[in-house]
Amino acid sequence: MSHVVSTETIRRAPKVLLHDHLDGGLRPSTIIELADAANYQGLPTSDPEELGRWFVADEPDTDLVRYLAGFAHTTAVMQTRESLHRVASEAALDLARDGVVYAEVRFAPELHTNQGLLLDEIVETVLEGFAHGSALAAAEGHPIVVRALLSAMRQAARSLEIAELAVRHRDQGVAGFDVAGPEKGFPPTQHLDAFQYVQRENFHITLHAGEAFGLPSIWEALQWCSAERLGHGVRIVDDIRERGDGTHDLGRLASLVRDRRVPLELCPTSNVHTGAAKSIEEHPIDLLKRLRFRVTMNTDNRLMSGISLTSEFDVCAKAFDWTLDDIQWMTLNAMKSAFDPFDQRLEIINTIIKPGYAALALETEA
Repeated sequence: MSHVVSTETIRRAPKVLLHDHLDGGLRPSTIIELADAANYQGLPTSDPEELGRWFVADEPDTDLVRYLAGFAHTTAVMQTRESLHRVASEAALDLARDGVVYAEVRFAPELHTNQGLLLDEIVETVLEGFAHGSALAAAEGHPIVVRALLSAMRQAARSLEIAELAVRHRDQGVAGFDVAGPEKGFPPTQHLDAFQYVQRENFHITLHAGEAFGLPSIWEALQWCSAERLGHGVRIVDDIRERGDGTHDLGRLASLVRDRRVPLELCPTSNVHTGAAKSIEEHPIDLLKRLRFRVTMNTDNRLMSGISLTSEFDVCAKAFDWTLDDIQWMTLNAMKSAFDPFDQRLEIINTIIKPGYAALALETEA
């Protein structure tokens, strides 16, 4: 295939999402309804379209702290079983309608205890919501598998408690453990006891690193925290130097990441909004893909960036002349890198992803 893939083909293509935040993907109309039910007065507007525009941090180089500001509103309306169930159900349904067939959606249970919910109640409710939304999606003809990743907050001191919570619910739909929040000033090494616990329990670790802080955070994630995937990891490009002839030299850390096939959970639009990249056209995702890093495409926060996984692939396909083959390659990377058991990953690859792309390829060639 030599032609750029169309937006509609991307939408119909089976896709895999590894980095998506539950509290960063609410529907604006849902936020307004939940705020009304909770008597929350903090929203800047009660008009869904205006609110959607307000949330989108669409000025390049906004910085991560500004980008995170909108979460005060979304978490404020996610403090009851009913609200958490609804948000999780809608997330599963929205992703499935966008052609996502497997998703790992992360959230921080400690952010949802303001009205007395226990951590276990929070996790159970979100998992129930995912199951409900997945059932609705399947009834519409859009089957999806949704797993949860539990995030501990870098600036808090509950990471071991959240790690234990993740392990406790590993057989109910929690796929792994993560640490999120501001990178600068809050190194992952402050949470070593949590990472060591997850390792001892033979469970999975992904970790926000290499977004706002750079190579030191990537090194710490791999060497101290035993991260299997890098949440973002985009700043690994700082360890890659272009030669005068157009080829590239990889530094020791970049070589390690590529040699070990460490998955990069790249989120281009989010990276532009937070200042980790200057523009989509200058985002290193295409370079990293050409250098054969384990590149995966992700949304990060669909509400705050005003995007879907389809639109992320679409904007990059147009910027870098990607074809359906390129999108399939990244989708297979993501499914291979998922935390679901091997047999289940293989089944999705062989029965959904490969046949789906084969059918689309025949259509585009016809």
